Amino acid sequence: MEVVKTPAEAVDRLEHLHARAVTALIEAVRRFAENGTPPSADERKLFRYPELRVRYLGELTPKLARSYGQLMWPGEYAVTITQPSYYRTYLIEQLRLLAEDYGAELSVRVSDTEIPYSFVLDAAGAAAFETVPAEELARVFPNPRLTQVGDAVVDGLRVERLDHSRPLALFDAPRTDYSLKRIEHYTGAPWQDVQPWILFTNYQRYVDEFIRWAAAGVTDGPKGWSLSCPGGVIVEAGDKDGERKAMEAPWRKYQMPAYHLKTSDRDGVTLVNIGVGPSNAKTITDHLAVLRPHCWLMIGHCGGLRHTQRIGDYVLAHAYLRRDKVLDDRVPLEVPIPAIAEVQVALQQAAATVVGDDKAELRRRMRTGTVVSYADRNWELNYNQERQLLSQSRAIAVDMESACIATQGFRMRVPYGVLLCISDKPAHGEIKLPGVADRFYDSAVGAHLRIGLEAIARLKQDRDRLHSRKLRAFDEPPFR
Repeated sequence: MEVVKTPAEAVDRLEHLHARAVTALIEAVRRFAENGTPPSADERKLFRYPELRVRYLGELTPKLARSYGQLMWPGEYAVTITQPSYYRTYLIEQLRLLAEDYGAELSVRVSDTEIPYSFVLDAAGAAAFETVPAEELARVFPNPRLTQVGDAVVDGLRVERLDHSRPLALFDAPRTDYSLKRIEHYTGAPWQDVQPWILFTNYQRYVDEFIRWAAAGVTDGPKGWSLSCPGGVIVEAGDKDGERKAMEAPWRKYQMPAYHLKTSDRDGVTLVNIGVGPSNAKTITDHLAVLRPHCWLMIGHCGGLRHTQRIGDYVLAHAYLRRDKVLDDRVPLEVPIPAIAEVQVALQQAAATVVGDDKAELRRRMRTGTVVSYADRNWELNYNQERQLLSQSRAIAVDMESACIATQGFRMRVPYGVLLCISDKPAHGEIKLPGVADRFYDSAVGAHLRIGLEAIARLKQDRDRLHSRKLRAFDEPPFR
């Protein structure tokens, strides 16, 4: 255990211990692949995550208004840390609040949790060991154990540690490393390129619009911007035809291709095409949450349920009827999913900016209400059975992903919002047909994406208030 004086010193020590552990593990794996020499017991002690600890034994008074950076109980808090260099700014911010407001003691040590060898080998590095059977590596090196990867803290379960310390953060190192690998697998782009402002969509046409906007930003925007695309394709300011380069990236190889407009201050925008359905929505948000984004927004299509709505109108969700069933075991249906006021205001103001300042026109084009999400794309075939529930809920739109995106935001403490665009009206005979759909896509997608981007620009200006206290429980880890 090493007591450190400042948050920066704590992160310096975390970086040193993590780098030492990763280097030792990679070298041992390489040696084993070359000549079959396994690591000694002393060597294996090096293959461990660093652990960050916070200690405070004083009196606690509820005087802080922010949603994080608070100690709920006196005592010790601990969490294993991975990739401390990437999380450096985040860690220093969180520790600074605890040190300044509470005078908490900070310390760092080597934990008892081993780093799985597969978590430290990137795709290029792993190729060098393909001649060694995976079962042989797993026999002599730490390997992922699902018993160590879970969301007990996220889901409010009591975690009993032998040292009686409390969780310092929502995600520990094994859970984080697991998700970082999954992000690259599903999206096709490095996890390091994910930006803190995330847009989800369910149609490729939004991706095309995002690429046009982002490529223009790289060419004409501030210095240091770049666009990261699936397959390792990077568009930079010097590229002659950045838009074409991004469009030709091999996105079809990946289940949920992602595009990242990277800025020099790491405050850019990520777009992920999650496709149609709640399963992908849950999968990718499970993993993106470990990066602690500032916000994620769903901008996609929906079916309108009111006769006064028209194709191309907008729906700003403020409640969700969860019929997708994908999270029922994690978040019971009786748990309300609240709207985040700051996000709702930003989306409405952004819509006014794009649509125009005419209040009557905006009121006609956009409705606020309940969105119902199904897992079954052909829910219309059960319309007679669903009709009464749709009526009782006062739902104004139906889709497949929004309830999951919002519920996962609530569950993972990530601010969220949903703004949908009506592409059909199945309850009124206006079903999605090729000709009608194409005209809708041509006219509506660009404006819809601009609203999402404008909302993010507004949220950036007020990010301190964005992390709402309504996302936090009464017994929360201190870190955001």
